[in-house]
Amino acid sequence: MYKHIIIIFLVTSCLFAQNFTFSQGAIVRGDTSKKQISLVFTGHEYSDGGEHILNVLNTYKVPGTFFFTGKFYKENEELIRQIKKSGHYLGPHSYDHLLYCSWENRDSLLVTKDEFIDDLNKNYQIMKEYGIEKANIFLPPYEWYNQQIADWCNEIDITLINMSHGTLSHTDYTFPSMKRYWSSDTIYKSIIEYEETSTNGLNGFILLVHIGTNPERTDKFYFRLEELIMELQDKEYEFIKIKVLVKGQ
Repeated sequence: MYKHIIIIFLVTSCLFAQNFTFSQGAIVRGDTSKKQISLVFTGHEYSDGGEHILNVLNTYKVPGTFFFTGKFYKENEELIRQIKKSGHYLGPHSYDHLLYCSWENRDSLLVTKDEFIDDLNKNYQIMKEYGIEKANIFLPPYEWYNQQIADWCNEIDITLINMSHGTLSHTDYTFPSMKRYWSSDTIYKSIIEYEETSTNGLNGFILLVHIGTNPERTDKFYFRLEELIMELQDKEYEFIKIKVLVKGQ
C-alpha cells in the first residue's frame, strides 16, 4: 500500500513541479514556464473548417490535436483519414455529445457511471475503425464536467483535459442571432491581449477552436488561424501536440 502511495505522490508532485494547472480534476493548462501551446480543435455537428485548418497546420508544420464525437467520426471519413495521415493527434469527445452535469449546479450529475463509460467506449470503438489506438487523452463534450467525471476517467486510465481559460477562442461557435455573440476580430484580440498582459502569456495554453460552426456564422474564426500562428511563432511560441503538453511524450 505504501508503495502505491509513494508512486501517486511522485506522479502528482511531478505534474505540479511542471507548473500544471488543474480544474475539477482535469488538466487545463500545461507547464507555464515553457512557451508552448497546444492547438485543439473539437467537432460534433459541423466540419466546414476542416480542410482549411488542415492545410494551414500542414503548411506551417504545426501539429494539431483533434477531439471528435462519434457522430463526427461517422460522418467525416475522408477528413479523418487526412488528419491521421498528416500525423495529427486524434482523440475522443464522447459519442453522443452528452451533457454530463447541470449548467446551474455543476455537482449535479446528469449521467450514471455506466452511461458515461458506455458512451465513451462507443467513441473509442468507431475511432478503432480508423486504426486510432492509445488515444487516452479525453476532452469532454461542451467542455463541461466535474470532479466525479475526472475520477471516473482516472479509474479507466483516461487523462481528462479541458481548454485553458482567459481568451475567447472557444466562443467561435456563436452566431449573430444568439443572445451573446463574439466576432472573429474580438476573439482574435482577446488572445493577443491575454498573451501580452498575463504573467505567463500563453505558456502551456490549451487553445481551443471549433473545426466547424453553424452556417449562420459567416465570420469564421478558423480563417484567422494562419495569421494567429504566424503572430505567435514570431513571439517564439512552439506548437505541440496535447500528449506532449500533458505527458511530455
